[in-house]
Amino acid sequence: MQTSEIGYNSKVEGDVVLTTVDAALSWFRANSVWPMPMGLACCAIELMAVGASRFDISRFGSEVMRFSPRQADCMIVAGTVTYKSAGFLKRIYDQMPEPKWVIAMGACASTGGMYRSYAVLQGVDNVVPVDVYVGGCPPRPEALLDALMKLQKKISQQPVLQNITALHLLDKKEEVAA
Repeated sequence: MQTSEIGYNSKVEGDVVLTTVDAALSWFRANSVWPMPMGLACCAIELMAVGASRFDISRFGSEVMRFSPRQADCMIVAGTVTYKSAGFLKRIYDQMPEPKWVIAMGACASTGGMYRSYAVLQGVDNVVPVDVYVGGCPPRPEALLDALMKLQKKISQQPVLQNITALHLLDKKEEVAA
């Protein structure tokens, strides 16, 4: 009976990784998401719990909560969005650099929740585009971590260099046309 090692190839010595630049950049981007916390109501307490040692959001490379929109690439809207707060929420989103993503955390951020009034926005997706919705009132910290993993999967599937090349070619065509 012959035994063979499945996980090791003796023909390749040392630490060798073969990949494409696009795949590597996608992996870097997906594993270094810096959230911009928008804690507007009770869901913000659960958002804070995710940063604690019990749930440890740093496992996903997102422990750096940025309170400056110019240093964040993922807005986490946690709680009730009123029409009065929708204006500054949109302004903060516009100040974030591209690429940027949004997580709507909780029933209030996703659909307006139990509030059917003239003052409450019936879903933050009326103001900014949402990538991942987290259900619950309030959602558990594990649900936010699950949403972050879904966002990481979405980010890792987006091409990086192909978009840059396409934009560069489009700019050249516009220069020639002008």
